[in-house]
Amino acid sequence: MAHVARHDPAQLSLFDVATGAAPAMSPRAVPTAPPAASKPPAPPPLVPAIFRHPQASREMRLDGHVVAYAFRRARRRSIGFVVGTDGLAVSAPRWVSIGDVESALADKAGWILRKLGEQQERARRLAAAKVDWRDGTSIPFLGEPVIIVLDPRAAGAVLNSDASALPGVPRLTLHVGLPHTAEPVQIRDAVQSWLQRQARRVFDERCRIYAERIGVRFRRLGLSSAQTRWGSASADGTIRLHWRLVHFALPTIDYVVAHELAHLREMNHSPRFWDVVRSVLPDYETARSTLRDEVVPVFD
Repeated sequence: MAHVARHDPAQLSLFDVATGAAPAMSPRAVPTAPPAASKPPAPPPLVPAIFRHPQASREMRLDGHVVAYAFRRARRRSIGFVVGTDGLAVSAPRWVSIGDVESALADKAGWILRKLGEQQERARRLAAAKVDWRDGTSIPFLGEPVIIVLDPRAAGAVLNSDASALPGVPRLTLHVGLPHTAEPVQIRDAVQSWLQRQARRVFDERCRIYAERIGVRFRRLGLSSAQTRWGSASADGTIRLHWRLVHFALPTIDYVVAHELAHLREMNHSPRFWDVVRSVLPDYETARSTLRDEVVPVFD
């Protein structure tokens, strides 16, 4: 999350599609399996499935599952595996035989199937998170669901709160000044504009609170739409935060705010840096896991 090129894993979890790259393997030197007693408990077996990469050129069966993978020859010294949203991609040196490639795949079957299963689950969650832009749809704001109400009488967008709402019923409604005939893109743009205004207001407030607690000064706060990080900090005191953090509850926002402000003390991810974060957020790991595990609404 710092301004340096190296990314913290928590920054990438929700905007970069989660990918897995297995440690490179030499087909001539497959590591010996550890004794059975030292192996961790095996995960529950996957239901037999077919995992097919769109550019698949080869396939094989791994522990009862059909895995069709993209294969290419590359100028490298070992076999490489990457599991992404499309599936498994394998690259190997020109001198490695297909038999050696398949032996390496079989050896890494557990890792490959686990990552493919994780990608499959993530794809399911992303599909479920796609917003249907219409009257009555719901989006999260500061960790709470907000019902979108198309209301031509509203000026812009107005947030209403019903303190007497029944348990399990959203208490927040956002009245958007559009007719019921509005196109989905009009609704999306109006709601996004409102969210961005709220993000700037909330982030400025939280930055001021945590800058005082950490003992630093930030010179400027900007909103970001970066694809690979939730925030960044520059040595000149500029803090940039992704506006879509506004979907999360305050403890998660506070973690990212504190993380970036801590970089004004330690421009790295050293133990001293994490001590600064911990000094204001002793349980920051909980918020960091939320960033890693939750899926933000898919707007398009």
